[in-house]
Amino acid sequence: MDWFADHIHRLQRLLRRRGRTAEEAQDFVQEAFVRVIDYLSEGGEVREPEKFLVRTVLNVAANAQEREHRDLYVNDPVEELSIAEVGAGPDEALAAEQCLDRLQAVWDTLGSRTQEVFHMHRVEGMSQQQIAQALGISVSAVEKCMARALIALTAAAQEP
Repeated sequence: MDWFADHIHRLQRLLRRRGRTAEEAQDFVQEAFVRVIDYLSEGGEVREPEKFLVRTVLNVAANAQEREHRDLYVNDPVEELSIAEVGAGPDEALAAEQCLDRLQAVWDTLGSRTQEVFHMHRVEGMSQQQIAQALGISVSAVEKCMARALIALTAAAQEP
């Protein structure tokens, strides 16, 4: 396991660059180590330890992010949701409805692949790797779809 010790700090820096705190990075690297040990003890084979460990650490971090944000989503159809129900005033409700209209208009301009990728990632909580495998596309294509959707939707949401 010397290869792991050689990469601890590099893996932690990788997670820190992706927005994780030092404590989270330490925890995720430790959890990844445990997963690798479990995998090896079950007879798994690792041909490229560095790549395997990096992927494991990134998966651990992605799973944590999904757990952190799972409560942000509801299963109700969007047609049944109403901003006014949460007690917003008339001006706030109107602004929110206008914002939703802008978001819907932008959403309708996005391609079906981009919509599908965004939905799978943000609503279903799938990782980019899982989406790429499910749709038979590259992870890079998934990242581009996500970026396209996020840029368009963020711009529409920030309009006055």
